Amino acid sequence: MFFKSKSISESLSQNIQLCLTTFFNLPDIDFSRCFALDNNTLVLTLPFAAKQQHLALKQQLEAVLLADKSAIKQVVIQTSVTSSPTLVTGIANVKNIIAVASGKGGVGKSTTTVNLAFALQAEGAKVGILDADIYGPSIPLMLGNAELKPTSEDQKRVDPLAVHGVVATSIGYFVPAENATVWRGPMASKALLQLLNETNWPELDYLIVDMPPGTGDIQLTLAQQMPVSAAVIVTTPQDLALADATKGIAMFNKVKVPVLGIVENMSFHVCSQCGHHEAIFAEHGAEKLAAAFTLPLLGQLPLDIKIRQHADGGKPLQLSEPQHALSLAYQQLARETAKALWLKSFNQV
Repeated sequence: MFFKSKSISESLSQNIQLCLTTFFNLPDIDFSRCFALDNNTLVLTLPFAAKQQHLALKQQLEAVLLADKSAIKQVVIQTSVTSSPTLVTGIANVKNIIAVASGKGGVGKSTTTVNLAFALQAEGAKVGILDADIYGPSIPLMLGNAELKPTSEDQKRVDPLAVHGVVATSIGYFVPAENATVWRGPMASKALLQLLNETNWPELDYLIVDMPPGTGDIQLTLAQQMPVSAAVIVTTPQDLALADATKGIAMFNKVKVPVLGIVENMSFHVCSQCGHHEAIFAEHGAEKLAAAFTLPLLGQLPLDIKIRQHADGGKPLQLSEPQHALSLAYQQLARETAKALWLKSFNQV
């Protein structure tokens, strides 16, 4: 029974449940903690970011109420992202840390990080970015603020830089771009921990971490000493990238960090002249990888010049072209990621 109120029948509760699980393509999950009644208004508080779907969901719920001839006349949908359990004590104000990782470079991990962050913001979440690539930080360039320097009010904790509502920190803000970061593994790992722990993070639903390629010291530091909620693996369809992505999944499995799913970049190229789809880097690679590890395929993104243009230009795609097909694809990825994280947390409770 979802509602203790006598005005809600068992059959209506079941229909609302069915509406939600069908709408979000979820298993039979008890949503009772997400509901409240306020007079004749049904208030649904979603525990994951999906703002772009609120209107469609509201319409479906209203149809359920109408069919039941319920006294409830209105539906209000809001978001309150829940925190996920972690093996390490959490960071103040940060509910969830999601690592965006791959086994190798060149698969579009950083562009996925930035676009995922802004897509989550478009879905109603408070979002931050941590650039964990100590040796090759690229987040400042992609955010268009590489010339800025963070400040500190108490000279102990650094305030992250805000870009259109998303906050971020990176070693790239502290080390000049023309200087190489020549540090041994332990020193780089220490710098990463300082970036996380000595940043004055505001209240965040999701902190997205742009991981460096590989499975070395920095990756292990993040997985074992930082409160990572889960990881997302980015790959391309080709065998070489898939082989390295497999190692990334294995690493997270060994350190008991849940992997939410696979993101396939450069899945296909769409001809700008005729619209023909061509699989330049092979086909079905991420699908096979996801199936092998029983993981969801969170998204498949095309090889598109706009991704490169917006990354190099420091102009987030979600803000400059929010209704572009690519923006919508990243929003779908954001919803699937947020939903997958909540689902894993739900199953761990």
